[in-house]
Amino acid sequence: MPPTAEPVSGPTQATGALARGRSMAVRIVRLGTARRRGEGLRIGTVRRPPRGVSKSQFATQNWFDVWLPELAPSARLVKLAQAARTEHQWAAFRKSYRAEMAVPEKSRLLSLLGAMSREANFSVGCYCADEAHCHRSVLRILLEEHGARLA
Repeated sequence: MPPTAEPVSGPTQATGALARGRSMAVRIVRLGTARRRGEGLRIGTVRRPPRGVSKSQFATQNWFDVWLPELAPSARLVKLAQAARTEHQWAAFRKSYRAEMAVPEKSRLLSLLGAMSREANFSVGCYCADEAHCHRSVLRILLEEHGARLA
């Protein structure tokens, strides 16, 4: 996130942004962190919702507004990612996750998000502290390959 971004609470609106000349984009975020101005709707691309948090609190506690587990790695791949200690192991995870996302229904979701990023601000994210060792690092590339405008 840019250091000059201002934190805001709750989802922000993209309404009228195109008319004011601002470009739209998708942001890749860590779920549970403070929202940034212009972030828009927050989409959780995780296998499971946050533990101990009621559904009514997901958005107000900055987890996500919409849950889209279809873009999360399978349970098998989550274990593979968590166990990855070498670059070779991480590369195996990336390759397998990309293969999972290449199936038609998931590829269509990525294309939809890519198209939406040109019309509205929104964000996608995961809980992991280190994006470099999180599926969202691969998701960032996949979204770009599907035409997304990234922030």
